[in-house]
Amino acid sequence: MNASIITVGDEILIGQIVDSNSAYIAGQLNAAGIRVVAMHSVGDERRAITEALEQAVAGAGVVILTGGLGPTNDDITKNVLAEFTHATGWRTDAPSLEIIQQITAQRGLPMNRQNREQALVPDNCETLLNRIGTAPGLWFEYQGRIIIALPGVPFEMQALMGEVVRKLQASLRLPPVLHRTVATYGMPESVLAAHIAEWERALPPCIRLAYLPGPLTGVRLRLSVYAPDATSERLVAKAVEGLQALLAEVIYGAGDDTLVSVVGRLLRQRRATVAVAESCTGGKIASLLTSEAGSSAYFKGGIVAYDNAVKTGVLQVRASDILEHGAVSEPVVEQMAEGVRRLMEADYAIATSGIAGPGGGTAQKPVGTVWIAIATPQGVTSRRWQFTNDRLRNIDRAAATALNMLRLAFSPAG
Repeated sequence: MNASIITVGDEILIGQIVDSNSAYIAGQLNAAGIRVVAMHSVGDERRAITEALEQAVAGAGVVILTGGLGPTNDDITKNVLAEFTHATGWRTDAPSLEIIQQITAQRGLPMNRQNREQALVPDNCETLLNRIGTAPGLWFEYQGRIIIALPGVPFEMQALMGEVVRKLQASLRLPPVLHRTVATYGMPESVLAAHIAEWERALPPCIRLAYLPGPLTGVRLRLSVYAPDATSERLVAKAVEGLQALLAEVIYGAGDDTLVSVVGRLLRQRRATVAVAESCTGGKIASLLTSEAGSSAYFKGGIVAYDNAVKTGVLQVRASDILEHGAVSEPVVEQMAEGVRRLMEADYAIATSGIAGPGGGTAQKPVGTVWIAIATPQGVTSRRWQFTNDRLRNIDRAAATALNMLRLAFSPAG
């Protein structure tokens, strides 16, 4: 089964926001065994949306749109879909209206005409209840095609995609898919591919391998078998064993594991705590750690020591070392880690100091230079890393690398 994705919104075409929705939807569909053959981005204009729909239904059995379901005048996706699918009228979806009333009341907003009209849907569609937003999803079955409209707000769209996938699997009677995901960090995608090339060539023909890289997740390796039989589980398990032997500590988890969830789990298992002292990462590591539910059990707190006066005054870094070696250096970052561990009375500590960019680099310390230190009950270790010349990627890479260094510190060889 083929699918096409349409994102609607002028804000995408003018570069105001990045279209992350298409990538997420494509990943969810692919995992269910539905192949995405096209992606379109169009503005909030009736003719553009209609033409994209015509093109999409000509080449795919499933079409998913995101965006244009809001309460403002430029949100016209619902109206275009009603016209395109030849709806004969409109109806008020009572469950959606109730959710909208609850949300507006919680936010202290008036229940005005625009809010009520979000519960007004074409009479030829099924609604997908949006329990965290005011725009319900819409499911149309039209001329042998399934057309789905989802909110453009990413977290609302993502919350609905699980139901969308389940309904597609039931409606299309898709064959089952067996997935196993191995999560790695610390080896670039190209190096990883070369390292496991022989293993990959030896995979049974029924197993497909996908590389799924991300700055905060590393490279996730997904092994898939479409329409698995009785031998598939054994074949995939054997392939994963081979991968584990090749990659050793580069593998940090499986399935939906992330570096943050794995580090949190390791801390809970040890009944240990962690604190952070961040310079170039500006609180990113603390934000990641506290994004996990239950992180209060192991996260003590953090210091964003961006100014050298904070490093010396709060974390007790020796001013002479900053003067001699610079703030981005081994002795400074190690003292930051030891200082915050002592200050927060934590078992472990992470510290970062670097040059995120785009300015501030030198020949000796170019943009992307980052020192990361890990303080443990046994002592402190540090390492210099060289990332890219992109500020935001450097922050993400430094934060993820710091978490990975902490993870490795828990291992017998760490």
